[in-house]
Amino acid sequence: MAKTDSKTPSQALTSALSRLLKPLVRLLIHYQITYPFIAQLLKSIYLQVATESFPVEGKRVTDSRLSLLTGIHRKDVRRLRYEDDPLATVQLKTESLSAQVIASWLSLSKYSDEEGNAKPLHRLATNGEPSFESLVEQVSKQDLRSRSLLDEWTRKNIVKIDENERVHLLKEAFIPSENFDDKAYFFGHNIHDHIAASSHNLMDNTPPYFDRGVYYNNLQSTSIKELQALSEQLAMNMIKEINRKARHLQRKDSEKKAAEHRFRFGSYFYSEKQSIQTAKGKKNE
Repeated sequence: MAKTDSKTPSQALTSALSRLLKPLVRLLIHYQITYPFIAQLLKSIYLQVATESFPVEGKRVTDSRLSLLTGIHRKDVRRLRYEDDPLATVQLKTESLSAQVIASWLSLSKYSDEEGNAKPLHRLATNGEPSFESLVEQVSKQDLRSRSLLDEWTRKNIVKIDENERVHLLKEAFIPSENFDDKAYFFGHNIHDHIAASSHNLMDNTPPYFDRGVYYNNLQSTSIKELQALSEQLAMNMIKEINRKARHLQRKDSEKKAAEHRFRFGSYFYSEKQSIQTAKGKKNE
């Protein structure tokens, strides 16, 4: 691993951080979240990470050590460590029920076909056959009526009901289009894990995680639309396949003591208009 002066961060890393933070700051300003608020939140996170990830075996984590690791004044360290933090009382949202139901619909063999497509399901259980009602009951640990979820999904055009009272899935992935809390939940978890994987690789930890991208420039908007459609189609097929395999392995591993790991796999597509015309060509990342 390349060594750098602790007081002078790598220019390459600083440049990467600047690029990484720009869309986040754009989001913060959009929602009127100011720098003082983020600075205070960042102090708390620095202390949390330093405490959890950089302990010294057999020694107590002191205010002085935390101040040394983080650069935060000991007075602030003491205040943040021992005073009630209003942010600490925020309850973390559990995994969306809708996402769990759709994942099961696409992965369990009795609810999906061999290609991983969701089968049309009768609304109510009849003669023990798979139904939307039995799907929701299998996933939900709460007393939730399948009719309530079906009404909400119909309103959001996630499903449609045909003339034979069969429920058809219209969206192969749960995309929270209206509920801001749902969107924020997935934003935090998905981006966290992508950055965690990239950080793992940048710190030369082994084995490295898969983290690849494809980049091309000098394209027309029509070509971007074509590439976006192809990317979404291929990515959705890949996600459905991994979803089926993960569901199978989870059911097999769930009773074993060593079943203590989690994973997340995702894919993304992004495009924007070039601010400066660059040399024609291609680049793989």
